[in-house]
Order: sequence, then structure tokens, then C-alpha cells
Amino acid sequence: MQILTKGNLTDKLFSLYNQLLAQHGHRKWWPADTPFEVALGAILTQATSWRNVEKALDNLRAAGAFTPEEIDSVSQSALERLLRPSRYFRMKAQKVRAFVEHIKARPMPLMFTQDVPELREELLSIYGVGPETADTIILYAAGKPSFVVDSYTYRLFSRLGWVEGNYDYAKLRALFMDNLPHDVDLFNEYHALIVGHGARVCHKRTPNCQECRLRTSCAYYKASEEQMSG
Repeated sequence: MQILTKGNLTDKLFSLYNQLLAQHGHRKWWPADTPFEVALGAILTQATSWRNVEKALDNLRAAGAFTPEEIDSVSQSALERLLRPSRYFRMKAQKVRAFVEHIKARPMPLMFTQDVPELREELLSIYGVGPETADTIILYAAGKPSFVVDSYTYRLFSRLGWVEGNYDYAKLRALFMDNLPHDVDLFNEYHALIVGHGARVCHKRTPNCQECRLRTSCAYYKASEEQMSG
């Protein structure tokens, strides 16, 4: 993946942030009451919609299996059944179990005393925790500045003409980490705005360009307009 946009990237990123904020307002994301709930959601949202995650989380709450200790006490088959709405439930049950096993030995408050690089390395060592999941836990559970990118980010920045080529998590994350102040509130809001924009406006198959405040600077929109007029 290549970064195509030139000039002062800090100014460009802040300009984009302000446009998204004007369109969507403050998002108040991530929806969770505890750091462990953040981690659960981050694992369960892999390859599925948040709507499905909410159903699985509701199942866990209703069954009294919503803390590490409670999850540790239920059988694997019961955990799989509770997580079924989140898709790939057998694999996700294994991932949740692996995370619970890890924090039995290394409780989350202890893990969170580390700086971002060390904490990220530890999280990535846990089965089922990839870069996006790790960064989500760091930002939203630990309250430390590690920018989260995802398919929404790649879709938006590809359509704007800022990047091209195959999705590369590390390169896309570095675009934010290298050009923005490492501020938790900023990273939190920015990621949430991008997710909200992708879910509401910049859809995968039929983007709602007429409602998008970014369309005047969007390469995808300009190309679509040229196609229609030609």
C-alpha cells in the first residue's frame, strides 16, 4: 500500500477530522462499561457487525458470564452457544478463553501499567489478538494513545485518493501515529468518526455521496461524476 497524498499531512488529517466531526458530531465510542467489556467487544467484532456483537454480549450478560471469573466457570460448549450471534463462534470462544487465561496470570490493570509498545507486544502474544484488536484494547480499555484502523479507514482513504494498493494495517496506522499528536481523546474520536462515516455514508457497495461533506475532495466521487457526464 502506498500513501499518495502530499503536503502537510498533519494539517490534512485535522481538516478531514473537522469535516467528519461537522457531519456526524461526537460519537462517544467505544460502548462499554469496563475495560474487560471493551476487550470482549474487540475480540467479538472480528469479521462481523457490531449489531451481532451486541447480541452476543447481551447473551453473556443474561447468562451471568460477563466477567473473567464468570467466563472461566462456564463450559466451552456453553460459551460457544452464548457467542453464536457473533459468527465464527467456536473460534471466538477459544479466543475469549485464551484472553481470560492470560489475564488470570496478568490482570489488565497490571498489563496497563506498561507503555504502548510493550503493552501492544504483550497483547499481540495472546491467541486471537491481532493488531486491530490490540490497538482497540490499548486505546479504549487502557486509555493509551494507539490509533485503531480498520476496513472503514482503508475504504475512506482509498476513495479520497490518499492511499492505493492492498490494505496494509501497519502503514495505514502509521499515517496517523506519525502525523498526529498522541492524544487519547483525539484518537478515540477520530476512529469513531471514520467508523460512523463508513457505516452511515461511505458504504461498501453504494456510497451515499450526495450526503457526504467530503465529496468535493474525493477522487472516487469525481471519477463517478465524470463517468456519468461522459
